[in-house]
Amino acid sequence: MSLYKIHPIVMGTKVFDKSFMTYQFGYGQKYTIPIYSWYIEGNGHKILVDTGELSPARSEAREEAIGGRIYTSLEEGLARWDTAPEEIDIVIHTHLHNDHCENDDKCINASIYVHEKEIQTILDPHPLDYRYMEDFILGVQENGQIITTDKDIEVVPGISMFHTPVHTEGGMSVMIDTKDGKAIITGFCCIMENFNPPPPVRGMGLEVIPSGTVINPYKAYDIMLKVKGMADILMPFHEPKFASVDTIG
Repeated sequence: MSLYKIHPIVMGTKVFDKSFMTYQFGYGQKYTIPIYSWYIEGNGHKILVDTGELSPARSEAREEAIGGRIYTSLEEGLARWDTAPEEIDIVIHTHLHNDHCENDDKCINASIYVHEKEIQTILDPHPLDYRYMEDFILGVQENGQIITTDKDIEVVPGISMFHTPVHTEGGMSVMIDTKDGKAIITGFCCIMENFNPPPPVRGMGLEVIPSGTVINPYKAYDIMLKVKGMADILMPFHEPKFASVDTIG
């Protein structure tokens, strides 16, 4: 059985209203989220799930808010694990909002997996899709690095990506076999509270809270409930607690 280790690397932060994460809940609450690039190693592979922001800002206040270090470049973040962007052989994209793909062109030797709907959207976005910026993927597209899929696939033994259109039409979650069980990095922007609502929310009969920015909240609810049941280790993409964790699995 192929098993992997996962290293969360904080490649940016955002400060906004908590309701951006928790649909119809948390209005007026200031909240700071980390933006991760997840470095996965094992079985001869060096893999990234998303590549994060190009030049993240670092401040004491933001590091205190997320409880961990912010890396100011992908090179700095990967150096923590004695590797470099050019050594990455695979990039798996959850989606192509700019903060998830700004360092793609540094991974010059990587095959880049993404749902075909994300490519379609980034090349011809609706005005509401302002977080898609084609400049960040044109270089790797021209280099022939992008591999698109319209279905669930096993990328390498022990790592698969499956369609979870919650936050975007082409959102893909990533399942990784580790020594501690199956870890799932969500392909949609959320925090742990989305999957473990506080008592007042559970008292309303909700088992999960949809992401704050969704394409269909009803469909999102059902998908998130399914993902919750599939994972031994649940890794909501913007959960702050992973900022202080070196290794999962």
